Amino acid sequence: MGAYILRRLLLIIPTLLGILTINFLIVQAAPGGPVEQTLAQLEGLNTDATARMGSSIQSDVVQGGSGSGEGSYRGARGLDPQIVADIEKLYGFDKPAHERFLQMLKSYLVFDFGRSLFSDKPVVDLIIEKLPVSISLGLWTTLITYLVSVPLGIRKAVRDGTPFDVWTSSAIIVGYAIPNFLFAILLIVLFAGGTYLDWFPLRGLTSPNFDELSLLGKIGDYFWHITLPVLASVISSFATLTMLTKNSFLDEINKQYVLTARAKGLKENQVLYGHVFRNAMLLIIAGMPAALIGIFFTGSMLIEVIFSLDGLGLLGYEAVINRDYPVIFGTLYIFTLIGLLLKLISDITYVLVDPRIDFESREG
Repeated sequence: MGAYILRRLLLIIPTLLGILTINFLIVQAAPGGPVEQTLAQLEGLNTDATARMGSSIQSDVVQGGSGSGEGSYRGARGLDPQIVADIEKLYGFDKPAHERFLQMLKSYLVFDFGRSLFSDKPVVDLIIEKLPVSISLGLWTTLITYLVSVPLGIRKAVRDGTPFDVWTSSAIIVGYAIPNFLFAILLIVLFAGGTYLDWFPLRGLTSPNFDELSLLGKIGDYFWHITLPVLASVISSFATLTMLTKNSFLDEINKQYVLTARAKGLKENQVLYGHVFRNAMLLIIAGMPAALIGIFFTGSMLIEVIFSLDGLGLLGYEAVINRDYPVIFGTLYIFTLIGLLLKLISDITYVLVDPRIDFESREG
């Protein structure tokens, strides 16, 4: 097992390199980078303002380097080539793409992700600043999803074909058909002062006077704010996990070892949780890394936007819109690394749940 874990850890390096390379090529080919955006802003100013902007840029960057000329950027028409060159140097685009990529890889080896091009803050500080919001949303969503979906899926498997199974399946299908962002809007309309009730706040994780509240007041205020975003996030993942649990248990319940256990006189709960549970949960464990990544980083973006939660999803979205390359690649690097490590943890958990599984011998 130790050799297998070592090989998997070593495979993380080429995997990260491949993902970064592909995304670097895609992002570099996309129009509207930081240089183009700055030039567009300069193009929209009058002559005096442009001159002042050019002087400011020239004072912020190291002088030198040949200008790119007006032919390199569509928005550079009418601007001094020296200003264009200074803007390129300001954002690091005075070097060829391959040099910038190699420099990025060297920095990422020591987890130095640089500074945001537009907020002028270290990328690590931005991620740390936004991380608590995404962790709060992701942890509560994951916890509630598993606490409800796994027992419900088991119950549906045991009562397969009964009215309980039919009605709960209908509710699950309806929930699965509704995107979480539409459900979020529905919750706002119903419970956040949209049209009917005004029970919950619409933005943020805490109230403005949060620091003045008592300990119990802070806890209550936090859950008051997190309730609607978590409910909106749970709705999509809830359906998938419930049906996956049901189908996994149905596959196991009809196997010979379950019939043997029942023939020995074991109670139904002993059969379900002592024998079936360990085997049926393998598929649930296999899907956990993808679920965690989706809940923490991908699926929370629209929820964060709708409820004005300043988390990682919103940070990544704004970075893509603004072509903030250090933030884009820094968050991509961290998300990919976490995903690969979670996948490794999933495989290790496989072995802990079912010792018959041996990845090392299979690879050999």
